[in-house]
Amino acid sequence: MEMTQSKSRLLWACRRGMLELDVLLRPFVEQSYEQLSIDQQLCFQKLLACDDPDLFAWFMKHKVCPDPKMAELVDVILSHNQLTHPR
Repeated sequence: MEMTQSKSRLLWACRRGMLELDVLLRPFVEQSYEQLSIDQQLCFQKLLACDDPDLFAWFMKHKVCPDPKMAELVDVILSHNQLTHPR
């Protein structure tokens, strides 16, 4: 895997089979991905390789991601979404 993927490739990878995932992942890449550390960017790329049902369960807090670094990133993405789309 290359160090960091281009933004356009990441945005393409954010296109998921579930709209709920699209609305979390795409804005995060557009607005916050570049502020992540290289390790976090690589972790995000690894997160995008996960199956949609797993991602959905983690983002909806039905399950906890077994990888602690990815679980932390899920929380970062959820926090970003809360800041940009407060209820």
